[in-house]
Amino acid sequence: MASITGRLHHKILIVEDDPLVRMAGVDLLEEAGFEVIDAHSADEAITVLEGTTTVQLLFTDIDMPGSMNGLELAELVHQRWPNVRLLITSGNHDIPDADVPDDGHFVPKPYSSMTVVTEITNMLDGR
Repeated sequence: MASITGRLHHKILIVEDDPLVRMAGVDLLEEAGFEVIDAHSADEAITVLEGTTTVQLLFTDIDMPGSMNGLELAELVHQRWPNVRLLITSGNHDIPDADVPDDGHFVPKPYSSMTVVTEITNMLDGR
């Protein structure tokens, strides 16, 4: 696993419409040493991505209100920002990693903090 110092250079965008789940996700990732930006919808996530070039990983729920769901967001991010890694989650869907764009991964809810941190670390380290 990468050191916490190494993680401080990794910026994660977490997209979740449930405020409590989003806050818990932000806390989890910040405690693991990542820099985190959060968004409550895919539309807000696009605005964030258009304003920065430093996001390295998108961690998004599938079911969200707005103009697109998390899978559609992941596809758009893959097309517009191909260097951003993709991690999808859902408590209502179970999809194979093969259905996530750009060699992304899927983690079902409820997820453990260790699972998410390990998955993100491995994705950012190219494993």
